[in-house]
Amino acid sequence: MGISTGGPTVAQLRAFLAVAEYLHFRKAAAALGVSQPTLSAGLSGCEEALGARLVDRTTRKVVLTRAGERLRPHAQAVLDAVDVLVAESSWTRGPFSGTVRLGVIPTVAPYLLPVALRALSSAYPELTVEVHEERTANLLESLESGRLDLGVLALPVGTPGLAVDPLYDEDFVLVTPRGHDLSTRDVVGVGVLRDLDVLLLEEGHCLRDQTLDICAEAGSGGGRAAGLTTLAQLVAAGMGVTVLPETALAVEAKRAGLAAVRFAPPAPRRRIAVAYRESASRAAEYAALAAEIRRAARARRLPVRILGCPTALAG
Repeated sequence: MGISTGGPTVAQLRAFLAVAEYLHFRKAAAALGVSQPTLSAGLSGCEEALGARLVDRTTRKVVLTRAGERLRPHAQAVLDAVDVLVAESSWTRGPFSGTVRLGVIPTVAPYLLPVALRALSSAYPELTVEVHEERTANLLESLESGRLDLGVLALPVGTPGLAVDPLYDEDFVLVTPRGHDLSTRDVVGVGVLRDLDVLLLEEGHCLRDQTLDICAEAGSGGGRAAGLTTLAQLVAAGMGVTVLPETALAVEAKRAGLAAVRFAPPAPRRRIAVAYRESASRAAEYAALAAEIRRAARARRLPVRILGCPTALAG
């Protein structure tokens, strides 16, 4: 295979890296928002430009060649450098302009985003916020790799190289079927969970881990759900109880058949923060965006305790 003197284009490198990540042409094309023929043409162009076959294609699977494995990190480094170049270019045009890629965990997104996006749009009309809803592990990986600029997630993070700006603390609340023995109580102790079937989110949600921590001494049973809406539906159907963050109550626990009961102090809680790469060229800008989200949460009176804004290392 002959080598092109021009080298691969950015689009061709993105095609190669997408195929390398998903090892599936349809999924890679969907991730890039292009057709499969366009993806295939980009990958072929990359191979031609580099003079090496990067991927072996069969009817059953896609695998990287030795050359593909060796060149993959270099291709990623090139794209990371391009992203830095674009970010720096946006900065030179003025702060709070261009595009910011924001990741949000699913147990925060539906309840904070309507408030946060409206506030950011009003405060920074030249800024475009591109939202990605991702579970914590994927969000952190995307922050580290540069696919996301900043993320909203629950602490602790524990990833070196990330800075965090805490936004707020919020309590967890016990949600039961209406008519449950506990549904008319003003407060309950965490110990009551010992004798209850506690419904949890599927593995991969940080809220699942936090709920298990709450139940550490009590144990838990019951079913699993992909999201908080499904959890609430299962509780309403009488399949058990669950624990929800207080910001979710207005949306998820207002349906017929549910009751919310607070835990006795000190109530279990979680801390939500904005995280971004400490070395990011726009780090000061991201800190300002976090401050605007805090201001909006306070102004809209979300049921949380707003925190100060000192930036601290996460890891």
